Amino acid sequence: MGNVDEQLKKIENEYHPLLLGVTGGIASGKSTVADMLKDLGAPIIDFDVIARQVVEIGKPILKEIIDYFGEQVLLEDGQLDRKKLSGIVFQDEEKRKRLESISHPRILEEFTRQVSEIAKKNPHAIIQAVIPLLFEVKLQHLVHQILVVYVPQDRQIERLITRDGITKEEAANILKAQLPISEKVMYSDFIINNDCPIEETKKQVEDLWQVLNMMHS
Repeated sequence: MGNVDEQLKKIENEYHPLLLGVTGGIASGKSTVADMLKDLGAPIIDFDVIARQVVEIGKPILKEIIDYFGEQVLLEDGQLDRKKLSGIVFQDEEKRKRLESISHPRILEEFTRQVSEIAKKNPHAIIQAVIPLLFEVKLQHLVHQILVVYVPQDRQIERLITRDGITKEEAANILKAQLPISEKVMYSDFIINNDCPIEETKKQVEDLWQVLNMMHS
């Protein structure tokens, strides 16, 4: 972590980007809000996208995962079966920590590279770091401000059931593995309430964009 913090500090000193951590609960609408901010001018660095990229076929990290978890975590075409791997680590704390120790250094390395690339093109960029498990994995130190996209827990469960075709019990179990969204709100600098019509969400995002630009001017 130290090395990443040092590299980010160096980028911050040389350029002056504002790193906005965008998080929330599962099915709270983080991507919708992040896309709205992107349309206003805030580039996105998505940790879920990076997490998929670093385990592509041929990447060293995939071999490390296979060495530890076995070939049972592969699909027939040799790609990582992310759903199966998630199921394994969801039930086993030790295995989850092992997976994090394998994948997180690579993810953070790629994140830092992307921050540098964006900052070189636009030294005063407001950059979104979309990190679904920002609090759970304790990555607050990577960003300057934190935005939580909020919907009530019962709405999260409704959306999960509809989106993933799962039962209410399965949805509740997924939520139990995350910090409750009500707690995430307490640790945030900004909140977008996404339990409203899309036009209202957009208005909140536009207001936030103005505030961020005032802070960063």
